[in-house]
Amino acid sequence: MNEPLLPCIEIEPPVPARAAVIWLHGLGADGHDFEGVAAQLALPADAAIRFIFPHAPEMPVTLNNGYVMRAWYDIYSLDLSGGEDEAGIRASEERVRALVAREVARGVPPARVVLAGFSQGGAVVLHTGLRYGERLGGIMALSTYLPLHAKLVDERRAESAETPVFVGHGRFDSVIPERAGRHAAETLSEWGMRCEYRDYPMDHSVCVEELEQIRDWLVRVLA
Repeated sequence: MNEPLLPCIEIEPPVPARAAVIWLHGLGADGHDFEGVAAQLALPADAAIRFIFPHAPEMPVTLNNGYVMRAWYDIYSLDLSGGEDEAGIRASEERVRALVAREVARGVPPARVVLAGFSQGGAVVLHTGLRYGERLGGIMALSTYLPLHAKLVDERRAESAETPVFVGHGRFDSVIPERAGRHAAETLSEWGMRCEYRDYPMDHSVCVEELEQIRDWLVRVLA
């Protein structure tokens, strides 16, 4: 896929960046959705993390009667009974890989790049990170699920086993049930990955407690 890099919001640290967090928004949102998180996390200046918030392409989404919105891939039904948009998921994987490649070109190695995402964005970073051919700094999957799960068993890369993973989910999530996030975390733990699972008393959202734990996790994995 030889298309231009996704448009992104970038927030530079006060010192030259030595790490990067590429954070994908959810369905129908855009990169501004989590832009404020960089300041909210109150990371130490010497963490030297560049935050990148890409905007997904616009496309018609079947679940929403074909309404055009920003989406990482098409959604046919909430319970996935209508199947998954494999082509769309894989296209977004390539777009994320291109963003990682840009960080490498800017001097940030894959081992210091964290892929983060919420909801549909979280599904894309799980899909991409588990298939990446090198150890990443981390994968942060919030309020999401494992896409193309049946194919992941054969497609996951051995190198990804060393990548730390944070999975967070709301116990009262009315969009993606909490069991989906828990299942993702349990699956990765069974594969021997360093997977940390946390649930919170919230719906399909992010809360202060979760952000505090994300901050601590980022400091640890990028130490």
